[in-house]
Amino acid sequence: DMIPWKELGWKSLAVNISDIAAMGGLPRYALIALALPGDTSTENITEFYVGLAELAEQTGTAIAGGDISRAPLTSITITVLGTARGKDARILTRFSAQPGDSIAVTGYIGSAAAGMQMLTNGLNLDAEVTAILSHAFLKPQPRVTEGGLLIESGIRTAIDISDGLVSDLKHICRASGVGARIDVERLPVHPLVMASFGKKALEMALAGGEDYELLFTGTPAAIDKVKRVVSCPVTVIGKITAENKSEVSLFDETGKTVDLSREGWNHFKV
Repeated sequence: DMIPWKELGWKSLAVNISDIAAMGGLPRYALIALALPGDTSTENITEFYVGLAELAEQTGTAIAGGDISRAPLTSITITVLGTARGKDARILTRFSAQPGDSIAVTGYIGSAAAGMQMLTNGLNLDAEVTAILSHAFLKPQPRVTEGGLLIESGIRTAIDISDGLVSDLKHICRASGVGARIDVERLPVHPLVMASFGKKALEMALAGGEDYELLFTGTPAAIDKVKRVVSCPVTVIGKITAENKSEVSLFDETGKTVDLSREGWNHFKV
């Protein structure tokens, strides 16, 4: 009810391409499976494919096929196939984080969750804030170019922020057998989001998800190199630790621990 069909097409492809970007790969082919009610208008389906095709062209992704069928509810299932870059075919993984690594993130986080809150609750914000938040939630930009630059800069570990920063960082911690410390005051929250939502903006940044920014770890030297070559902001937000394996600890500016009511989206809980 709150996403136009054109933006739905863009976002449906973007969230899948983001998985390829998070491994530093190049998206190549997409398969689109649609299940649609019989009364779905051809205009809506056309708009869906316009949005999808715009991002496909931008990222060099070919729409290679798929399936369409009748169903009582709309269902969109997209599979993206990609390849590793270069002759050595290196990829970013979740299991290569090391104690002492810095933790960094691209762009701003929490903006998509703020956009969902705005649209769901019908919040009347000013035009600039409305445009920024709508774009963050409805048209996320998968970081394909940045993923490749991470590899070239010596980064080995990354994930995209889909379920929420804390939840996704825990995936890295569990796979790598490490812990993580986040300094909450370092989180890159857009100033307009902070001004509009106050302290709730920090919870959105930690647990909101759907930003599709890259969350990665590496040596300070490697992250400094990333900052020099990527065009978007890159912010160091914490460190990988040897203690508290598989856990993410949050601290405020005074060094006190921060409790979080929820960590992010859980696919297996309602």
